[in-house]
Amino acid sequence: MNRRRDFLRQSLAFGLTSCVAGAGIPPALAAPSRRGSSSIGHVVPAKGTVTRLGGLGDGYKMTVVGDGRQIVVVNDGPGWVPPPATFFSTRLWTVDGPPQSARFAQLAGYPIMDRATHPEGAPHYYGHGVIAIGQNIYQALATLDHAEDRPRRWTGAKLIHSPDGGATWRNGDGSSPVVWEDWSAQSRERFPFFNEPDGCFSLLAFLQQGGASGADRDGYVYAYGLNGSVDGLMNQLMLFRVEKDRLLDRRAYRFFAGRTRGGGAQWSADIASRQPIHSFPLGWVNSANLFPGDLVVESWLPSVVWNAPLGLYMMASAGIGCAPDGTAFGKPSYLGLWVADHPWGPWRQIHEDKAWLPDGDSAARAYAPQIAPGWLAPDGRSFWLVWADLAGLRAFGRDEALVDAEMSKARDASEKTVIEAEILRRYMPGFAMNAQRIDLVQG
Repeated sequence: MNRRRDFLRQSLAFGLTSCVAGAGIPPALAAPSRRGSSSIGHVVPAKGTVTRLGGLGDGYKMTVVGDGRQIVVVNDGPGWVPPPATFFSTRLWTVDGPPQSARFAQLAGYPIMDRATHPEGAPHYYGHGVIAIGQNIYQALATLDHAEDRPRRWTGAKLIHSPDGGATWRNGDGSSPVVWEDWSAQSRERFPFFNEPDGCFSLLAFLQQGGASGADRDGYVYAYGLNGSVDGLMNQLMLFRVEKDRLLDRRAYRFFAGRTRGGGAQWSADIASRQPIHSFPLGWVNSANLFPGDLVVESWLPSVVWNAPLGLYMMASAGIGCAPDGTAFGKPSYLGLWVADHPWGPWRQIHEDKAWLPDGDSAARAYAPQIAPGWLAPDGRSFWLVWADLAGLRAFGRDEALVDAEMSKARDASEKTVIEAEILRRYMPGFAMNAQRIDLVQG
């Protein structure tokens, strides 16, 4: 197997404390007299608050458990384990404390998906939406096709479940241990979504509504998905909802099927009746291979959080900056932020950045922004945005021979992991958890 293809495929104090204490908020950001999405005019990324939280990997979908800790998904890396460390396709970590003093720990009971022991050619599973509901934790994992003549597309979503706060885990049908189905075992009987029209709902993100979902307003879980893996479909945001205690029952899912005249939502059990709740801009989905074995990067999979103090829903999403030839990360990403009064919108944009360069870094290739649900100020007037950054990816590709030479020095899997981590940190130091405070400004 081409080593570069395998390597890339597999590898890919000013802040919250003062806000939480209710101090240090500029007068312009004082609590608004109005509530709801109309109370917010725009946002201001707070200068000087970009915080490098370390780790190695990406993804960073987050939820909050009952004791206030956050759970964060880390894909394609060892997270915060020092070398020699195992590289996981996906792993869950707990996060305790504010950004400037965050403490990370592995969720010990999570099923192991160690890349080194993964069978050659077997499908990989990448962690996406995660949600805590009481003592239950649910996670959606996405899988891809195995095309080589174009970027691989997302084809299915597997759901796994822990009934005891992450100590033990089960497959969606309740069986244990968790298994990573091979190609022939992937099916709609095993996954809530598999080979749906255009691959819709293969990528999932859950609406976050307080610790252990204790702030939900109507007893439903809301899950956002994309309508496919190509431009024109991937930018269409879809939605389903399900009663909180029936998330494992695919028959209970109801898909957004349009708005009523009064702005309410219509729901259908038929996935064919689905309608977009929002459309993101075109032109931000990669369509060509930068390297053999590339995938369609997760453009437009949003992060959505209920802001209870302000009585509104917040959404962050990004499109991948593509080069003229359609390959990913050829230019900075698009970053957008939106607000709404209902999970289905309509969504009003309050921030647009067509060249997202955190902290003014011209080399940045930030992607997959997440609103950290546990780092929302008590007054709702600020939150922390989290992301990973693949600046340096193209330089890494140009130095293929040097990378191969270094990797060939490894005498065993442990040494290979150490060298791989060193190379990633050298070429892509932002391939880690990054955060910045975002302030909401009254309209």
